[in-house]
Amino acid sequence: MIIWLASYPKNGNTWLRSLISAYYYTKDGIFLGDNHLKNIQQFPVKKYLESFDYDLSIPGDTSRLWVLAQEKINEDRRIKFFKTHNALVKLGNYDFTNRANSLGGIYIVRDPRNVLDSMSRHFQIDHDKALEVMQDKKNFTYDFKKKKDYSDYQFISSWELNYQSWKNNNLLPTKFLKYEDLLSETFFVFKEIIEFINKLTNDKSGFSREKAKNAVNTTSFENLKKIEETNGFSESIISREEKKKIPFFHLGPKNNWQENFDKEFVKKLNNIFKKNLIELDYK
Repeated sequence: MIIWLASYPKNGNTWLRSLISAYYYTKDGIFLGDNHLKNIQQFPVKKYLESFDYDLSIPGDTSRLWVLAQEKINEDRRIKFFKTHNALVKLGNYDFTNRANSLGGIYIVRDPRNVLDSMSRHFQIDHDKALEVMQDKKNFTYDFKKKKDYSDYQFISSWELNYQSWKNNNLLPTKFLKYEDLLSETFFVFKEIIEFINKLTNDKSGFSREKAKNAVNTTSFENLKKIEETNGFSESIISREEKKKIPFFHLGPKNNWQENFDKEFVKKLNNIFKKNLIELDYK
């Protein structure tokens, strides 16, 4: 059965997965980078669809196989974590998942203004383009390096609809958390996450304080940045202009939209995301 670690891109999913992989896939909670992170794979991606027939040149043709692929993943009846950016919606007549294949989900959301700034830097697009992407209800992502191969298609929709699809769903037990809360109260929020997971999985082993402390300490932003500088990081992308890897862990908690946008753009963002900022208690 699957537990989803879900988010819109650049919302803190990598940090969440690092914490969880350190706690559940090590003996001592000490995170060592990609070797541990690879225990939590992404879905949907090509490797889980290769045994099915589909037209890779058609965006979204794989959506009819999502549940079938999950059934195959679950044949061993083991509990697994999967990262996804997919909105929890139907695409055409096809569900992203169902109760037969999923135990629950953890969704992490982040202030949209910081998301926009982070996306702009990571994907090398200007702020206006990043805003356009975040508002696109039909937006999807895939491996852009593979021309006309949409095997890795994920329907992410807009930032708003993505988080609302998980926050308001009646399908799966879902823990909804804010990146900012995880940042300010890391240990206590992480403890809540572990307790949620253990309840979902009926794990009676209890909470290991020492292991959780190690996980929190070794997945701090500065340590993750140091790991990337020393060993590289599989999720970093290549700069289009300089043809070299862009650091994945760039600013993290130091990313402050108030320092990066002019007053008119801030006013525009606050107006566009007004309802969401109020709902999520962002100032």
